[in-house]
Amino acid sequence: MVQPTRALGDTKPKARLAVWKFTSCDGCQLSLLDCEDELLQLADCVEIAYFMEASSNPSPGPYDLSLVEGSITTADEARRIREIRAQSRVLVTIGACATAGGIQALRNFANVEDFIAAVYAHPDYIDTLKTSTPISAHVAVDFELHGCPINKRQLLEVISAYLHRRPPQVPAHSVCIECKMRGNVCIWIAHGTPCMGPVTHAGCGAICPAYSRGCYGCYGPKENPNTASLCHWWQRELGAEKAVVIENLRNFNAAAPDFEAESRRQEGDDGQK
Repeated sequence: MVQPTRALGDTKPKARLAVWKFTSCDGCQLSLLDCEDELLQLADCVEIAYFMEASSNPSPGPYDLSLVEGSITTADEARRIREIRAQSRVLVTIGACATAGGIQALRNFANVEDFIAAVYAHPDYIDTLKTSTPISAHVAVDFELHGCPINKRQLLEVISAYLHRRPPQVPAHSVCIECKMRGNVCIWIAHGTPCMGPVTHAGCGAICPAYSRGCYGCYGPKENPNTASLCHWWQRELGAEKAVVIENLRNFNAAAPDFEAESRRQEGDDGQK
């Protein structure tokens, strides 16, 4: 919950918040709008200076806190993120696209020209980069909030933390811990279902395992994930095909370094230990 940062009658200027969009689906911005009552309280604490998803009346920088959704997929976006960084005291990336390139980072494993030719009637009209990369590949980032989409309560914690100039308190543990807290039976142990939970960052509340479906890693890699061990057990003990392993590593967070490195290793490895 965001707490007011100013005392009654305080004339000190409010902190200025900006929310930016790059290549993405808008889902993480909608998570902020979905805060409803909390968003009204936030408006009492800060000046929402730039948020085109919510207002068509933007104010120029500088900004105390910028939230950035989306990956960098064009030269213009690469230029624009540098301008935003220069205007922002603190810059936080939100969601799988901004932190790991998003689902569109699947282009990084193929020739993007082939995709363009297959989809567009006039490929010569398309101006895009060969890769989809996270914001951190282009500018310095103060904090990354994972998820597809992000957890709105975690987002409020991050905003509150930076308004009060303290470190955000966002757990770094895996989805497995959330399963235990929720009382879920482990679907891997009980049913032999491949699950990305052991290497995936917490935040979703273990929704998929609660409904007997394996986690598919939408919150990206947790702190220090052991992806090689996970893939070993999937293949040797659960009988998962290599294509299934790679497919799960190359999902919403395909360009996350830990997931990308293991998926590339799997491509060049016959899986025999």
